[in-house]
Amino acid sequence: MRRLLALVLTAVLWFSFAPTASADVAGLTPCNENSAFLARAKRATTEQAKQRFERYGEELLCGEDGLPHLIVDGRWSHAGEFMIPGIMFLYVAGWIGWAGRSYLQAIQGEKSPEDKEIIIDVPLAVSKSLSAALWPLAAFGEITSGEMFAKDNEIPISPR
Repeated sequence: MRRLLALVLTAVLWFSFAPTASADVAGLTPCNENSAFLARAKRATTEQAKQRFERYGEELLCGEDGLPHLIVDGRWSHAGEFMIPGIMFLYVAGWIGWAGRSYLQAIQGEKSPEDKEIIIDVPLAVSKSLSAALWPLAAFGEITSGEMFAKDNEIPISPR
């Protein structure tokens, strides 16, 4: 009961004292209305740069310096600036990590697993990489079954 009370008190204090960040307060304006951004856009020389300024002008908010700023808060209107790329990065990093973990676990039964770490078994690595695409589901399954965690008797304890 004490822990629950402490958790509720912490949450109430956290959300009541933290001021909400707002783009209006930060002085950000839509880039297509920002004079410094429009001046930078006029100096663009290549077609690629002009297209980039056009996209930024439609989607992002700019500061007084005329540079686009990312809004990293809970608003869904700015999810494409940071949240979606961040989630994609975490997914790909997890995919790579899960594929490597699966490969290392698969070669543990071999007579010389160290050799398979140096000279990679490509068919096995490709199959593990493809199956790792569903790593969030596999991780959830291993967490709920307890397979991901070592048992207490398997963890060595220092004799000190």
